Amino acid sequence: MNSNIIETNFGKKVDLQRISEGSASPITKSGAFYMFSVRISGEDVREYCFTNRDRAVSMRSVLVSHLAQKMQMEAKKKVI
Repeated sequence: MNSNIIETNFGKKVDLQRISEGSASPITKSGAFYMFSVRISGEDVREYCFTNRDRAVSMRSVLVSHLAQKMQMEAKKKVI
């Protein structure tokens, strides 16, 4: 099992899963849609809308895990 805890250049240990969860907004209902947004980078914010709350919840968790994996790959590239 991969650990999502990495050590930064400053010596602090951070949990990538918690950071990626903080990059995703909570699910809110707006009209007939359930919406949330995910901040991929400083300028890249993506909004997602679903008509079913269960789909929104499952997709948010999938995107959060993908974001954590992306952060982990970027951290490995910086080390090499």
